[in-house]
Amino acid sequence: MPKEADQHEGGGDKESKEEGVQDASEETVRKRIRANTPSPHRGNTPQASPPRFVSVEELMETAKGVTNMALAHEIMVNQAFQVKPAELPKGSLERRVKEIMHKAFWDCLEAQLKEDPPSYGHAIKLLSEIKETLLSFLLPGHGRLRSHIEEVLDLPLIQQQAENGALDIGRLSQFIVGMMGSLCAPCRDEDINKLKEITDIVPLLKAIFSVLDLMKVDMANFALSSIRPHLMQQSVEYERNKFQEFLDKQPNALDYTKKWLEDTVKCLSEPGIDSVGAASCDPSSLLPLNVHNHAYLRLLRWDHESDPFPETVLMDQVRFQEMQQEVDRLVLLSSVLLIIYTTTGEAISGLPGLMEMLKNTVSIMLADMHTPSFSVQEALATIGEKLCVELGQCLSQHGYSPFSADRRHTLKGQISATIQPDNTVRKLMESRVQTYLLASLESSQHKTPPPLPGGLAPVSRELKELAVRFSRLVNFNKLVFSPFYQKILRKSVRTLHQFS
Repeated sequence: MPKEADQHEGGGDKESKEEGVQDASEETVRKRIRANTPSPHRGNTPQASPPRFVSVEELMETAKGVTNMALAHEIMVNQAFQVKPAELPKGSLERRVKEIMHKAFWDCLEAQLKEDPPSYGHAIKLLSEIKETLLSFLLPGHGRLRSHIEEVLDLPLIQQQAENGALDIGRLSQFIVGMMGSLCAPCRDEDINKLKEITDIVPLLKAIFSVLDLMKVDMANFALSSIRPHLMQQSVEYERNKFQEFLDKQPNALDYTKKWLEDTVKCLSEPGIDSVGAASCDPSSLLPLNVHNHAYLRLLRWDHESDPFPETVLMDQVRFQEMQQEVDRLVLLSSVLLIIYTTTGEAISGLPGLMEMLKNTVSIMLADMHTPSFSVQEALATIGEKLCVELGQCLSQHGYSPFSADRRHTLKGQISATIQPDNTVRKLMESRVQTYLLASLESSQHKTPPPLPGGLAPVSRELKELAVRFSRLVNFNKLVFSPFYQKILRKSVRTLHQFS
């Protein structure tokens, strides 16, 4: 950020920032806001509320509110969110018109400056815009820089100099480039150096505006990163109010959320084993916090093809899908590693670096396991073959008996068998991963990570990182939508007790 004011940056053209944020998030919003809205013809459709007729204006206002809510949500939950320069599609009519108009403007400016005497009307307007942009980068504490800019880019004085034939555009341009160099982020140093190499006035002014546009984006991103820690409460209230406005216009906007929570209550109230392998008939299992945690855990085992996603978490459906895929990969990875160690026994348990080598081998082979062209069966067969070779070489190097044909056949068969969802080892590791994630939700308020279940040590780093992302997303969603959830749960539990 500004080299003279690294700790004070974040000003900038507010309107430009807002436009930039809207443009940058447009694609994300299109993907996540109702992109996967369940069709009434899909399965598991709950009973809808009575239809309510609304005007086109109401619908447009509602859509705008949902879009703004999605943008605020994206800024809060996506730590990597950044504003990006808006770019029109290549070959589009809008882009061609823009290019033609810009060329005409800069050609006109060049023609004016070549007149005898030169005409500075357009140039002074550009200097005025540049001045306002530079000032917009400053905060009230930057008094010295503000005074310097006001003094050098004194527009009445510049106008007088132009009228008397004493205006030196080149000198002013060099001052502007120097000021940009003191205000820009370090990543723009190369762009500033290129500006210093341009000697012709019109190309220089054109390049100055291009770099200023990039600096506006840098300022917006710096402002976002600076204020994000202070936006939590405001963002929670904003999203909640926006969703309430949406709910007022669409009374059935919680139908799938209601079904999601009611199904969780029903699952926890039935005698038997719950989703993480624990007894589910304990009355404490129906406490709101426990129901919430189990409901979110179900999102990591969701059938996205056939079951409509709950409305309150629809903006994060892509994130939950990605975490679900990560869980699947970690379960399969830990299952294979557990099979290796239980098959080979103590012979390899103390060999330094072996676990990491085996883990890297399996991880590489499973990296694309959720792509359409990936065959898990073929990958597991290849993993079995490769691990038998690596283990055989390792055992020989350390003086152990090499793998027999029977042991190789057994190991490869057990690894290939993990493709089955009801495989004993796979079910065990899946239960332990689910248990750990549930414990992470329960302990996230106390900032103390839960103990790692047995067999998951090889994937502890990845699992802990996943638990942090999962807990952060869930806790933010709870803060926003807890009033809606509480109403649904109170009614669901009361109904359950009436019929029990």
